[in-house]
Amino acid sequence: MRSTRPWIVSLAVALTGACAAPPTTLTEVGEFRPGSGLANGYLARAELPDSLALVPPPPAPGSAAQAADDEAWRTLTALREGPRGKLAHDDAELKFPPAPKAFACALGVNLNERDTPHLTMLLRRTLLDAGLATYKAKDHYQRQRPFVVHKAATCTPDEEAKLSKDGSYPSGHSSIGWAWALVLTQVAPERADALLQRGRAFAQSRGVCGVHWKSDIENGRLIGSATVARLQGNAVFNAQVAAARRELASARADGKVPSQADCAAEAATLATTARMAP
Repeated sequence: MRSTRPWIVSLAVALTGACAAPPTTLTEVGEFRPGSGLANGYLARAELPDSLALVPPPPAPGSAAQAADDEAWRTLTALREGPRGKLAHDDAELKFPPAPKAFACALGVNLNERDTPHLTMLLRRTLLDAGLATYKAKDHYQRQRPFVVHKAATCTPDEEAKLSKDGSYPSGHSSIGWAWALVLTQVAPERADALLQRGRAFAQSRGVCGVHWKSDIENGRLIGSATVARLQGNAVFNAQVAAARRELASARADGKVPSQADCAAEAATLATTARMAP
């Protein structure tokens, strides 16, 4: 009997690997830094968008664009003491497991590692990709954040010391929130409007908190879009999106949905800044 040819064995191994489900645990994916809780992204560093090439320089002092940034800062931070400020405080949370809750109402399904492991890992891994993609421009421009310039408080006082040393332009939270919204529209295109509105609000929350300028937020969304464009060519990402679609249908069928009362309250809060820049 003729022995199995090596190329047939190699093909079988390749096909088996291609059919394997993408990982859903931090142990499988690995941490960006030991103990950080940040999951490794899908993209290698060399594959990340070049934010320095993609965004223009930040507004110059005394320019009309800087005046618009100052005006938006005054308008948005005035909302900090109300419900919109509370939501902005919650949107600042990027740690897991709480972070995905920001998009539960927009998606119409509760997001957690137990019920939606693929959806959760999509957000967990794209967080690093979209966040790291902003740093080439951040490190180059080293723009001061508005709360530093205006000597003002923020909605996350425990983070002020760290944020004051981190470049403001473009916004990492904005990039992450917008990337999350875009990724989730691939999983649930029928909810695209709600998801994109929530992604915009998630980014806008940085202005309400007083930690980013309008132009930081707008250009952060650009980097988020660029990151998701790069992800389209990643096989593991695409496999996870496909798995997340199946998972979403199952979660809906099982009634794993957020509270209608909570979602109505969130919608009412977001409506207060829906037409405000940025």
